Amino acid sequence: MNPLRLTNELDLLQTLVPLQGARLIEAGCGAAQLARELLGRFPTAEVFGIEVDERQMAKNRLNPAERLHFETAGAQAIPFGDASFDGALMLKSLHHVPMPLMDQALAELARVLRPGGWLYVSEPVYAGALNELIRPFNDEGVVRAAAQAALDSALASGHWQAAAEQRFETPVRFASFDEFEQRMMRPTFADHGIDAAMIERVRALYLPHQRADGAHFTRPMHVRLLRRLG
Repeated sequence: MNPLRLTNELDLLQTLVPLQGARLIEAGCGAAQLARELLGRFPTAEVFGIEVDERQMAKNRLNPAERLHFETAGAQAIPFGDASFDGALMLKSLHHVPMPLMDQALAELARVLRPGGWLYVSEPVYAGALNELIRPFNDEGVVRAAAQAALDSALASGHWQAAAEQRFETPVRFASFDEFEQRMMRPTFADHGIDAAMIERVRALYLPHQRADGAHFTRPMHVRLLRRLG
């Protein structure tokens, strides 16, 4: 069977959980792209985004949106009270939490969710041509496996129940190697120690994928939906 292909992950999210009127938290929100679209589709929802990347948060605050709020914080220390939210999102962010703090982050999310609340975790799968391009300068095999193990531990803790699971692929396009370098090799939230030799090594791997309309990849994703037990 061909894997599910999605250009917009919100299309999947809204089939799994109720969003109208929901009070949500996104941990590791980045630019909060999905949250912004969610608020456009669901005009009674509200989203609180937390993020540790100060450069990204400065950009977020320059681009405000109604019912979208930002706090500088990590998932391991969420600055909100118990049972404050109906749902929580972690979109490609759990594997960025320091490994010793992953269990604590999931416990914090359990704390701030109301009983019956949900946690939607979407993580990239360690596979595919795009992964092979990224691996020389940012090998995430260990941290991605640790993220899945942390979810397994959270389920075993008795605070959560597995509610759904879905795998899909999403298209990724780069107009040129310069765009790939800026987006993937020099993100605001990490310093990968890129030098000239690494640039040329990755460029050689990238160029066979370049066509007149850019380089096209698919990113395999794994979604796990957890339900907060009462």
